Amino acid sequence: MLVPDDELPFVDLHSVTVAAPREAVWAALQDQVATSLLLSDRHPLGRVLATVPRAGFAVSGTVPTERLVLTGRHRFSRYRLTFELADGPGATTELRAVTDAAFPGVRGRVYRALVIGSGAHSVAAARILRSVRRRALADG
Repeated sequence: MLVPDDELPFVDLHSVTVAAPREAVWAALQDQVATSLLLSDRHPLGRVLATVPRAGFAVSGTVPTERLVLTGRHRFSRYRLTFELADGPGATTELRAVTDAAFPGVRGRVYRALVIGSGAHSVAAARILRSVRRRALADG
């Protein structure tokens, strides 16, 4: 059964506090997405999984300095990764990564176990947030 993107089940949430203003975190997030989150057209993972779009994600919504939404799908999943920025204590920014995804069928459940159940997704999400934090602090 195909689940519409707006009804994707919640998977997890990761967050990090960045000692930088929202504008700096936003710029770092955009840079991270452009340089590190999108697969090239020739990347073998995109071909094996048959990702749509080929880059794995498409920017499907933005509210500058507040929210960036990436969506995509492949053979085993439909997914959405939403980055949310909010003012934190002092002069900090809270950056959250919310993952929603559906994993239909037997192959989808196996894929979920491999990616989500193994902890690989959590490691990748935390790495993305740390990288955005490093970029924001380096530029600020």
